[in-house]
Amino acid sequence: MTGTETIKSAVGLGDASSTPATREAMSEAKLPIQYRDSCANLLIPLNRCRFETFYLPWKCETERHSYEKCQYLEFKQRVKKMDELRAAKGGERSN
Repeated sequence: MTGTETIKSAVGLGDASSTPATREAMSEAKLPIQYRDSCANLLIPLNRCRFETFYLPWKCETERHSYEKCQYLEFKQRVKKMDELRAAKGGERSN
């Protein structure tokens, strides 16, 4: 693995982020229902690391960063979809 591949996988851009977590893996990791989204495959190792390091804030930084980046990109996708839906309605709000 090259240096750039290592960095990409550390921040959530590598192959590990492209494979979604299965339902069995999420239930085995005891993830609450609200956290079972497309970023759950990054949350499972993050929670494991947090538990093993007694939730020390300076530990598990790469796992936390990759999970937060995934959440941010997912949020941006939702905003983009909402803007597309709003444009299709002529700018009207749904509520």
